[in-house]
Amino acid sequence: MGTSQSREDRITESDTDSGSDYYEEEDDDQYDDADVSKKQGSSSASGSNLSKPSDSSSSGPSDSSSLDIEQKLRALKLKYPSSSVTPKVKNAVKLYRHIGGNTPKAKWIVTDKLTSYKFVKTSTVDGEDVDDYDDGEESGERGESFWFLGVGSKVKARVSTDMQLKMFGDQRRVDFVSNGVWALKFLTDEDYRKFVTRFQDYLFENVYKIKASEESKIKVYGKDFIGWANPEAADDSMWEDAEAPPEEEEIQGKRNNDLTEEFEEVANGGVQSLTLGALDNSFLVNDSGVQVYRNMERGIHGKGVCVRFDSGNSKFGSGSSQTTPNKALLMRAETNMMLMSPAKQGKPHSSAVKQLDLESGKIVTEWKFEKDGTEITMRDITNDTKGSQLDPSESTFLGLDDNRLCQWDMRDKRGIVQNIESPILEWTQGHQFSRGTNFQCFATTGDGSIVVGSLDGKIRLYSKTSMRMAKTAFPGLGSPITHVDVSYDGKWILGTTDTYLVLICTLFTDKNGQTKTGFSGRMGNKIPAPRLLKLTPLDSHLAGKDNKFHGGHFSWVTESGKQERHIVATVGKFSVIWDLERVKNSGHECYRNQQGLKSCYCYKILLKDESIVESRFMHDNFSFSGNKSPEAPLVVATPLKVSSISLSGKRL
Repeated sequence: MGTSQSREDRITESDTDSGSDYYEEEDDDQYDDADVSKKQGSSSASGSNLSKPSDSSSSGPSDSSSLDIEQKLRALKLKYPSSSVTPKVKNAVKLYRHIGGNTPKAKWIVTDKLTSYKFVKTSTVDGEDVDDYDDGEESGERGESFWFLGVGSKVKARVSTDMQLKMFGDQRRVDFVSNGVWALKFLTDEDYRKFVTRFQDYLFENVYKIKASEESKIKVYGKDFIGWANPEAADDSMWEDAEAPPEEEEIQGKRNNDLTEEFEEVANGGVQSLTLGALDNSFLVNDSGVQVYRNMERGIHGKGVCVRFDSGNSKFGSGSSQTTPNKALLMRAETNMMLMSPAKQGKPHSSAVKQLDLESGKIVTEWKFEKDGTEITMRDITNDTKGSQLDPSESTFLGLDDNRLCQWDMRDKRGIVQNIESPILEWTQGHQFSRGTNFQCFATTGDGSIVVGSLDGKIRLYSKTSMRMAKTAFPGLGSPITHVDVSYDGKWILGTTDTYLVLICTLFTDKNGQTKTGFSGRMGNKIPAPRLLKLTPLDSHLAGKDNKFHGGHFSWVTESGKQERHIVATVGKFSVIWDLERVKNSGHECYRNQQGLKSCYCYKILLKDESIVESRFMHDNFSFSGNKSPEAPLVVATPLKVSSISLSGKRL
């Protein structure tokens, strides 16, 4: 299921190809790396030549002894001061490349002992003309232009989150992805800090189309969220309710250690979605129907039952929605399932939803979405609360479209459950926004508060009593929110983007000293900065250029007083698992020597043989004392298989 972890956290002499045929070792006090060298045959850094025999007649013992002494003095760094070897190169760096992937032979090699970097703003697609301009120069060409990073002749990369830049302040080093995995090592702390600051400023400009400044950051984030623009000045006190894990072992990017596969079964192919139940059964939706699985203490196990979409009721199986459902929602104590299919292939919007009775195995109704007599579409549906699928009388659910947020009722205005051939769902409450919200995804808390993620990266919080005005709107960080989840108590929000997850704390203290969440009122100006959950550049590269994060979820609880323990997300063939308490801990090792928003790289990876459709933790009902972990099993679905994974009792 996994592979061993390569050594990428510290670059040492043993990790690199020193190129000794062409270089000799320079003073490592200056370069902070024993293998930073100069070209063979050059004079010493101080400008004086090494003592050596002048001819064969003068090569006696005294000359040999003199040479030995010279070499010893050089080794002791007493004769050749480091201050005299500073290269006269602007933006000087040493460039490494990682080879070998995640195999035992993986290592860093030196590609340029001494080169330079530059930032250039150009309108060319891949920065082909970066070499034609000086550092900090703008091409001035027509069309939309972006900042690119160029390093020697080897690297040309658009400044973006796709680079997955990772900082190692204690090593004066950054790693990043650009058609491979690269590392830059800087000669001084000042050089390192200058590069990181410039990178972050140019990233801001590429995203928001305005130059980075205090004024522009306030304009983008808002004065209440200045801590997001300047995380070092943010109030992190609300994160401190998290206790530090008992031990801070190094676990960055570890693969499948302490992850045990309990079950793996063939899933009959074409799996589109995974829907977990909290009671007896869970479900996989594929091209032919709904596969039923039994919930067990160590995972889910196939029952050999498949509910076909038409199930002998063809008038509902041959309607307008012929595509495979992309959304399945359990309702009424998990005896019914709402199935939503896109009206057009490749588009998420749907004008109807089918109601599948799981006990009879028949689609009993196809509901239409209408408002004021006009057919409308929905892009997503979810339960009224995080646990309402367990309510046997549940007859309402929430709907989301690009500019709509509403609640639908399967009963008519007279309170009688509709049972006609083309029933219309009743729009009970909600709001149709005039423009610009570009909603993408949503989720609910235990009390029915709603969190909504948008195309512009904003995350809005709505109370359970009003869908018209958001109580809190967190600014975007430049990437669309493709999926969102929220903890049962509403204290923590998890947003998924293509290249990272963002964890937001909603807690604040009101003017009366009471601690509340952003769902209940305006949070004021002491809003904690978010935390980012990222892959290391190496793991991001191994996941594949076109594979993006999707479906970030908390572990699943539906009871007050219980806390979520883990976060899981999927990228390519990886299921990536973070320990939530570790991410919350402000003293965590990952956050040392970082500039900007705190980024956590401590996770475990489960590797599968094919791209993963979805990864979800089972309900907390299935975490038990006899298990290897107090966490419920993790269920991982691929197009062809479904696996159940137990976590060990050791913290991630």
